[in-house]
Amino acid sequence: MKDSEIAILGAGIGGLTTAIALHQRDFKNIRIYERRNKATTIGAGIVIWANASKILSRLNLINEIEKVGGSINEMQRWTEKGEFIGSIDIKEIDYYIGAKSFAISRKDLQGILLQKIDKLNIPIYYNHNAQQITTQENSTFINFGNGIEAKPDIIVGADGRMNSVARKYVNGINEPIYQNFVNWIGIVESEHPVFPDNNVLDYWGCGERFGIVPINKYKGYWAGGKSLPLNSSFKNENPKDLLLKLFGSWSPNIKEVIALANEENIRYIEVFDHNPIPKWHKNNVCLIGDAAHAALPTSGQGACQAIEDAWHFASILDAAETTEEAFSKFQQLRFDKTTSITMAGRNFAESVFNEDPQFCEERNKIA
Repeated sequence: MKDSEIAILGAGIGGLTTAIALHQRDFKNIRIYERRNKATTIGAGIVIWANASKILSRLNLINEIEKVGGSINEMQRWTEKGEFIGSIDIKEIDYYIGAKSFAISRKDLQGILLQKIDKLNIPIYYNHNAQQITTQENSTFINFGNGIEAKPDIIVGADGRMNSVARKYVNGINEPIYQNFVNWIGIVESEHPVFPDNNVLDYWGCGERFGIVPINKYKGYWAGGKSLPLNSSFKNENPKDLLLKLFGSWSPNIKEVIALANEENIRYIEVFDHNPIPKWHKNNVCLIGDAAHAALPTSGQGACQAIEDAWHFASILDAAETTEEAFSKFQQLRFDKTTSITMAGRNFAESVFNEDPQFCEERNKIA
């Protein structure tokens, strides 16, 4: 199968990492198709937890991650009134797994992956928006919106959660599920130190949450979340003014990072996920990342699981005799873990965005 033409739909973290992992296994006929007309990131930053950084190390990417990412000591939880709830020792978890966790901006991570893709001479075809995948006479075709058609031997569906053509082909439907909260996200870059400690700060209110993640002393990212219906009027309000109204009475740390963010870089995101699906593959199409198992950001593992997918998909395909064998083993290996993470993310979101004051009080006692 090493000579098989492999088409990867999506040039996000999952698609790019999969291409790199496949190339490392001597699959050289790889093409990436991206619907957008240039490299684009969705989101401000992520934590590459130790489970994912261990894989990036195997892909010889960790040195570049260390240059622009920041290590994390603790994840601290606080109430909106500034009461300390508890903390998680990240260094202890890293020691147990045998790798370091890093906070990094999505732009920087994508830049590292794109640089590696370019070095490996893996082509990315932008402005290739897949409209449908069809099967005719034992061949599978990708039809793009620009009129181009492709007939690869293997199709990797890394085309995300919101409108995955690959998921629709495999599963019949691809409608995501709104989970009744929104996130405002932003990046902070300052000439003066803003983050004295490498600690993630997670503030819990009642139906509201605000998280701050430092990358280094001068740079970090944040997300403010609130329980809201879909298409809320909040979407059209000035984000800085609204965020200061919602969270300005919380910790001074929150007020500072909102004030430092460039208004044009603050994004309003209505948050969706997917129910777990029983099959990730059909014919020569296999789903990975959000197309297969879209978890909420409250899981903390969305991008990390896509990175894990990439490594295991390439390893299994390398050892398999047929694509059917490889796809089946890949899903069997990954299904239980990713399903658990998806459901845990939902459960946590239901808790942290609960609007009942009594529930929130009891939740904070056992956090």
